[in-house]
Amino acid sequence: MAQPFPVAESKSELEEGAVFAPRFDSQGLIGCVVIDVRDGAVLMFAYMNEAALRLTLETGVAHYWSRSRQNLWRKGDTSGQQQKVKEIRTDCDQDVLLLKVEVSGDGGACHTGRRSCFYRRLASGRNGVTLVFDEG
Repeated sequence: MAQPFPVAESKSELEEGAVFAPRFDSQGLIGCVVIDVRDGAVLMFAYMNEAALRLTLETGVAHYWSRSRQNLWRKGDTSGQQQKVKEIRTDCDQDVLLLKVEVSGDGGACHTGRRSCFYRRLASGRNGVTLVFDEG
């Protein structure tokens, strides 16, 4: 079994140090914002558990944890939209990851068949807040 990721010994080490010490939440998950390395478009948001993060680091292909199905999955196994990881960044307190990926297939990331999961925007009007579709 793999050794657990290190834990930062201080706030300073966490925020300014060179040790990767990801902070998983109480459910053992860390959030991941995923963007297209080519143009910076936000493709999706997903979660990783420790196993998904390790597999992503070992293989260079994005793996995630499905909260609804309670299982590990490799992006693209069913959709063909595999994500080859080009860069991983972490935020200041190491509790969120940013993945820059190259997408295979037709470049989509959303299970609805769209390129991005963020295909609707909020619009305020007389009837309150509605969702406007920006792309097909």
